[in-house]
Amino acid sequence: MTDGQRTPKYTPDPRRWRVLMVLVVALFMSLIDVSIVNVALPSIQTGLNASHSELQWVLSGYALTFGIGLVSAGRAGDIFGRGPLFIIGVALFTLSSAAAGFAPDALWLNISRAVQGIAAGLFNPQTIGMIQQYFRGAERGRAFGVFGGVVGVSVAAGPILGGLLIHWFGVAEGWRWVFFVNLPVGALAVVLAFLWLPKPLLNSNRQRDPALAEPALPKQSRDLDMVGAVLLGLAVVAVLFPFLQPRETPLVWAVLFAGVALLGVWLWWEQRYKRLGKSPMVDLAIFQVKSFANGTLLVSLYFLGMTSVWVLVALYFQEGLGHTALASGMVGLPSAIASGIAALWGGRKVATYGRKVVIGGLYVGLFGLAASILVVWLHSMGAANEWWLLLSLAFVGVAQGSVISPNQALTLAEVPLEYAGSSGGIMQTGQRIGTSVGIAVITALTFTVLGFSNWSVALITGFTAIFVVLILALVVGYADLRSRHVGDSPLP
Repeated sequence: MTDGQRTPKYTPDPRRWRVLMVLVVALFMSLIDVSIVNVALPSIQTGLNASHSELQWVLSGYALTFGIGLVSAGRAGDIFGRGPLFIIGVALFTLSSAAAGFAPDALWLNISRAVQGIAAGLFNPQTIGMIQQYFRGAERGRAFGVFGGVVGVSVAAGPILGGLLIHWFGVAEGWRWVFFVNLPVGALAVVLAFLWLPKPLLNSNRQRDPALAEPALPKQSRDLDMVGAVLLGLAVVAVLFPFLQPRETPLVWAVLFAGVALLGVWLWWEQRYKRLGKSPMVDLAIFQVKSFANGTLLVSLYFLGMTSVWVLVALYFQEGLGHTALASGMVGLPSAIASGIAALWGGRKVATYGRKVVIGGLYVGLFGLAASILVVWLHSMGAANEWWLLLSLAFVGVAQGSVISPNQALTLAEVPLEYAGSSGGIMQTGQRIGTSVGIAVITALTFTVLGFSNWSVALITGFTAIFVVLILALVVGYADLRSRHVGDSPLP
């Protein structure tokens, strides 16, 4: 059932663009924090005398706690109201950023980073749910386009801003400012949320006016399903764990198998919970909606591959070519600008062309990868400058803008609004797992090749692996295109 069928008298909320502005401010903060910390790791190592394992957990601890509660937080927002959880999540993220900046040692920093992950997992599903809630049809595509534009800008700004802060404040103390920079942005997001998010923030138990953006929740839909939340959280941690820490013993892979088993138990529990007449955290019938199932698989594959591009480029420029962190961050600037422009364009066109926008973006991404492989090969032959990667990687940015945001709009178009948060959490969980698995596997492949070759061959091997993964995403895109009926509107 589409949300258009559930709210036939839908009238656009006049505050919807203000709501979007609040969401993108918080999104900007959370994404800046991810990319800026990658650049700050050498500074953290110097400033806190952190070990390699402690540095690994600066990234891994955040990724683990971020992934734990995405779906359950989205479901809680569906039931109790997305506004309060959004505000709590942003406030907690801001406070934990301050704690990280003042960290006296690596343990304190890693605890603060874990709390940051919990906070990000709390407010991120609410952003997807609120876009679903306040926008419809072509406007929803444009809203996701704005959202995607902010993603492109923030991902590029993080490494550049991080490099500048460390340059200004020194290697020993510069890393603290990559966390302090979140404080004014987070405070602004909280203030704007209190001012601009529609009231009341909490859902009431009364039936709602069908003309409002948020539908009434049936009584049975107000069940948080705590057992399902715990089972899924443990499963996600167990699946991610082997990919987020050094695999010094084969026994660590037993955790992965335990995660798969827990996932099976969770699926059984959700089906049983529904048979008992209760409302599960995730109604598994949602995967029978082909647009949702295909879109979730496509974006998981996309993140499995493309997220590793920037990790490999940073390693290649710094370790392979001897450039500074700031210089390696600048390589992604044209890509980020292209991503923002493509996201805005894709947001406007997705209502007209649907899945074709995403498929076109995947082809552009494949071209960008092939061109980048050519640049690296020519550079190894002494026939090209490495800075030609600014141009070839710009096509990767176009792909990001025309794949991620339009895919979100298409994937969630037929999802009932009472499951908007939890379904958005499912998508984001797929992205987190794809990112973690992809970075672990593709970087491991790259370093294996580096062990008996040079950085050029290693990078080409890594990019080739990403190319293959992107082909798989393209196959899913075509499968979804074929499943859609001719004449159907891409967005209800």
